[in-house]
Amino acid sequence: MRNSVEFRVYGDYALFTDPLTKIGGEKLSYQVPTYQAIKGIVESCYWKPTLIMYVDRIRVMKPIRMESKGVRPIEYGGGNTLANYTYLKDVEYRVSAHFEFNMNRPDLAYDRNEFKHHNIFKRSVQAGGRRDIFLGTRECQAYVEPCELDDGESFYDNYGEIHLGTMVHGLNYPDETGRNQLEVRLWNPVMRNGIIEFPRPEDCNQVRVISDMMPKSFDSSNVESADQLWASIGGEEQA
Repeated sequence: MRNSVEFRVYGDYALFTDPLTKIGGEKLSYQVPTYQAIKGIVESCYWKPTLIMYVDRIRVMKPIRMESKGVRPIEYGGGNTLANYTYLKDVEYRVSAHFEFNMNRPDLAYDRNEFKHHNIFKRSVQAGGRRDIFLGTRECQAYVEPCELDDGESFYDNYGEIHLGTMVHGLNYPDETGRNQLEVRLWNPVMRNGIIEFPRPEDCNQVRVISDMMPKSFDSSNVESADQLWASIGGEEQA
């Protein structure tokens, strides 16, 4: 796919919290990452408000295993609460993602250089990301390396279909939708032989409004263009 990048992300633990389990102060991870969690990893590799990152598919490489831990949450008002968090253990995912220009941001039209954004994106993945990578929550440190989605063997190769129930797909922000509200998307994923194909956000038909929200302000005064960034890392001009 045009402007696509593939990579592997892995770590000792992951926590993609099912929001229904937060009510009592506990946290239980979904069995697989949400679209929004993987998009966050992609944007930790390379993020610009000029771009919208799309996660096309992931491949679950290792068996889904869980481990519970007793955790003392930070309570700024005092207290000594002990909560039970259930993490995914020893995880690895192969990710295929691509970017498109955010046409809801005409103020950033000056930064639409497809060639340079794509090459900076690939370099950022090779460097392990431009920001810290984590799997769902901050305590679950992760690592990124470039690879091909189909490389290697998955535990779920030839496993068939696994229906994962209703999950959060992701969040709609006004910067990307043009609507002045924050929304949450729901969907019913099916993993087929270890691969989850994600629908595009606009194709999700289960959308709930959370709150009103205004888009952030970006322009040439606070966003470095791809041309400037490409020059700063010693990139060569397009032939």
